Amino acid sequence: MIIGMFEQDFIAYMIFGLILNFVFSIMFGIYLSNNIGMQEMISSKGNKEQPLIVKISLFIPYAKMLITLYRVMILQLFFLNRGHTYKEFWVYMTNEEQDT
Repeated sequence: MIIGMFEQDFIAYMIFGLILNFVFSIMFGIYLSNNIGMQEMISSKGNKEQPLIVKISLFIPYAKMLITLYRVMILQLFFLNRGHTYKEFWVYMTNEEQDT
């Protein structure tokens, strides 16, 4: 047993969580590309690496889906509600912060 569940149930939850993550991620990607533009996204993309916790979260059921929904919340609350643009959010998500 894993976390009080049989292994088969746990694996099923993991697979369903990953499927939901891919659905939400694809929908979020389409939403951003419609509002920013694919060429603009490609030209302004940085080389920011995802934190280790995001990489590990693939193995925790529904964790990746919650991270994607957290990013949607950040977009809405801290960017769009404060008058920033979708492109500013994209740059924030994909570029390392430069302290100059």
